Amino acid sequence: MSANNFADITQQKDNSKPMKYITLLLLFISAQAAFAQSKLPIIKATSKSVSVRDGGYFDKDAWNLSPKARPDVFIADRTHETKWVTFYTDIDSIKVKVKPGTRFNFVIVLNGKDSCYTQIASAIPPEDKTESTIATNDTIPFTLTSYNAIAIKAVINNTDTVLVDFDTSSFGFRLIKDAILKKTRLLSNQPDALAGKVAPNYNHLNKIFKLQVAGLVWNNPEVGVSAITSHDMDGKFGYKPFEGKVIELNYDKNLLIIHSELPEDLNGYKKSKLIFKRSYMCAKATFDVGEKKYTGDFLFDSGSDQAIIVDSAWAAKHNFSKDLKLIKSSIVRDARGVKYETRVVLAPSLTISGFQLNNIPTLILGGRNPVDFEVNYLGNAFLKHFNMILDLKNDNLYLKPNKLMDLKFKQDS
Repeated sequence: MSANNFADITQQKDNSKPMKYITLLLLFISAQAAFAQSKLPIIKATSKSVSVRDGGYFDKDAWNLSPKARPDVFIADRTHETKWVTFYTDIDSIKVKVKPGTRFNFVIVLNGKDSCYTQIASAIPPEDKTESTIATNDTIPFTLTSYNAIAIKAVINNTDTVLVDFDTSSFGFRLIKDAILKKTRLLSNQPDALAGKVAPNYNHLNKIFKLQVAGLVWNNPEVGVSAITSHDMDGKFGYKPFEGKVIELNYDKNLLIIHSELPEDLNGYKKSKLIFKRSYMCAKATFDVGEKKYTGDFLFDSGSDQAIIVDSAWAAKHNFSKDLKLIKSSIVRDARGVKYETRVVLAPSLTISGFQLNNIPTLILGGRNPVDFEVNYLGNAFLKHFNMILDLKNDNLYLKPNKLMDLKFKQDS
């Protein structure tokens, strides 16, 4: 993350206020059939605003009722554990047990007349029993840019080529407005906007019927619009398209490899646990400062060109950075354009999965964390030192030092 580019770690937050996800056509059809064939639980409301408790997180007025959506699908935060999700209207509530692959349908009756068909779905889709049992993999070449972006070519509708960043803190596919306007035909239905006479309406783009990355093809994908992405990139995509698979990120060969099963050759890799907080991919790591150790959860943010970003509340709670050398003070912006005053200090070392890196410039946020929960960040200036395997079948992390392991961090970044 640079001083003017805070990676889009608020993407899911953007999608979840009002926390709505557009589902694929098959999900829509199956949900419609479920609503038509069974008598559903009903709760009542006199306000469109609904609060949601998703596991241990409570979001007040986070969901807006939409009678036109049939169904309106709430995707619960990703976890392989069973949990409860509760919807609270202003006068009623419903509590639902969510397991991986499950969906629960119900109706919220608004003001005694409008039926809001609602579905609570696991972020992990049902297991596809038709998938081949033969292990397969798909290989995607990438370029590591000078801003630490994992740059990958994508082709839209067989005609438009864009550069997208593989961002582990992101979810689905997203394009920035400038790239949509200048590099695609998605605004050809708005000639006045292309002529500069009116502002483009990014809610009414031409349909994306095909998106291709190397040999992988997505038909009728959902592609969102983002305000910002990594330097010189036209958009980004995260781990969601590869849910239930194994993602290998190899900086030695500049390859992103999607496996159906965990690779057999794990020589040199060390295993630890992937932690998902509000669907964000995290792992435990520990600062060593003199004789003190500071352990916390670190969100994997390969879309950031920084090394480490520390949550302000976490830093204050642990009295972190008090004796650390100040490199500089600066201002960064998140995906919403919100400014954060920051300090960059020099951390003596950070250890993750038994591997230690030293003398790391560490940015300490000066305000509220944009994801609204306490977590630190590992940007790609740090992550690129390791080849990594992200096992989304079992939520395990495998790290192995690569050719960049001895590369020193830039102290003025």
